This record gives sequence, C-alpha cells and structure tokens, in this order.
Amino acid sequence: MNDDWEDRVTAAWATFEAYPRERTADFRAVVDALVAELPPDSPLGPFERACAWDSTGHSDRAVPLYREALDRGLTGYRGRRARIQLASSLRNTGRAEEGVALLTPELDGPSDELDDAVRAVLALCLSSLGRDREGLALVLGALAPHLPRYQRSMAHYARTLTHPAG
Repeated sequence: MNDDWEDRVTAAWATFEAYPRERTADFRAVVDALVAELPPDSPLGPFERACAWDSTGHSDRAVPLYREALDRGLTGYRGRRARIQLASSLRNTGRAEEGVALLTPELDGPSDELDDAVRAVLALCLSSLGRDREGLALVLGALAPHLPRYQRSMAHYARTLTHPAG
C-alpha cells in the first residue's frame, strides 16, 4: 500500500486511547474504512481488522482475521506481529497450546525488535498450560540483556529453570 495509507493507519492507531470503552465500535469503523481502500485480497485488511477487534477486547473475533491475513501471505514485520497477536488471542480464548505451537518456531527465526514480545506472549501461553518454569525462563532470558548488571547470572538462572545442573 502507499505511504499515505500507511500514514493514515498510523494516525488512526495514534488516536486509539482517546476512544472510551463504550465507543470502541467507532474506532473499528475507522479501521474498516481504511481497510475498504485496500484491494480485496490484501493481507493488510484482515490484519488491521484483527488488530482493531483484538485491541477492543474481542480476541474471539480477531483469531480468524489473523489467520486469514497469514493465509493471504502476510509476511515480514507485520507477519511476525500477526503471529504474536494471534498466539495471545488464542491464549485468551482458551487455546494456549495452539499459541505455543505458533510461537515456538519464532524463537529460532530471524531476530528483530519483536523478540522480547515473542518470548513474553509465549511465556503467558506456557503459564496458561501450567508450564510456569518454562515461561519464567523465557522472561528472564529476555530480560537479562536489558539489565545494567547481573546479565550473566540472570541468563544462567533462566537456563537452569528448564535445564537444572546435575
């Protein structure tokens, strides 16, 4: 899509917090109007609509739209965002195991600024499945590089949560 459309989508999302809970349908209408400008087979349409439904508390409505966006070939940064957000929505709708299956391959994929988000959502999915030690290991591993001190020890503790010595 062109830069103007991208700028208008960014501007719409910048206003999201200004919508009170009882007017979230108005926000989704703004997104729907922008999506209507896209070609019918664009993966951006279902992705933006999924984000709008998800952000307004309707994970159940977002799940099929994220899947549609990915099925239509959404790749790159938005594709990774879609997988992260889909996994979160799957967790919210009681399907955390599907979220784990979706995000686990992301741990070995190309690294980018979304790495910590992958680990955070995967940790939540694992916790929902009663796998708290694995989730905590992921979170500590993601946190360790950001600490001004104790990076090495926190990374070690993260490893030993799932692979105890001895």
